[in-house]
Amino acid sequence: MTKTASTGKATAALKQDAHAAKGPKAGRKSGSGIQVIARAASILRSLENEKDGLSLGQIANRVDLPRSTIQRIVNALTKENLLIRATPNARVKLGPSILRLAANTDFDFAAHVRPHLETLAQRTGETVDLSIQREDKMVFIDQITANHRLSAVSAVGKSFHMFSSAHGKAALALLEEDEIRRLLAGSLAKKTANTITDVSDLITQLAKTRKTQIAIDNEEHTQGICAIGTAFRDPLGRVFAVSVPVPTIRFIKSKKLIIQALTDLRENLLPSLAD
Repeated sequence: MTKTASTGKATAALKQDAHAAKGPKAGRKSGSGIQVIARAASILRSLENEKDGLSLGQIANRVDLPRSTIQRIVNALTKENLLIRATPNARVKLGPSILRLAANTDFDFAAHVRPHLETLAQRTGETVDLSIQREDKMVFIDQITANHRLSAVSAVGKSFHMFSSAHGKAALALLEEDEIRRLLAGSLAKKTANTITDVSDLITQLAKTRKTQIAIDNEEHTQGICAIGTAFRDPLGRVFAVSVPVPTIRFIKSKKLIIQALTDLRENLLPSLAD
């Protein structure tokens, strides 16, 4: 069978589902086609991180659609290799066409976040950093520097250990305890008098960070510098963090404002990263 024939049958299957969902007259309306695309997208998202696949019944439960509807859409997606059979007993998982589509994306995450960093810098008047996790370190990939004569600045490309920095602790709070212990295996170097050097104590602190999604560095990485950070994952699952480092002399006065500004950044940014 040629690719053209396969595509035609897949399209026909999706159209059939549109008619079945809303009736013959409604199926001719543009809204029905949009609904089918939305349902297909929901099915694909339900299979994310499911290496062993899911049965049609499991998919139906997750997306709250009739099993018969799932069957028709899955058949169409399978014909296009967007889904493949995971087991002989009808489980399906994401197929190679999804991987090819993902490989051809050019999503510049730093550019996407930049307007949010600029707003944060304007609100706080302080340096704002964007960093990405690289094993047990956070690497700075973008920065907006403050105009203060006394400000905290670290060069893009520089890395900080996760356990002693605000952006690092915010990122650690996104991970499971086993992964945290693996990353921090060995001794935690004492960088200042305030550095937490016991992994268990750090994990206890991270439990509080998970509730607020805000982490604080109280001169734990560098004496004379405090920082506040928050972390999140991008659509590819990579861990990023935004942080605001502040000279200790200004930290007490600006702490509340920075926390609120970071909380607002999350509320404005995260919807654009959602599935």
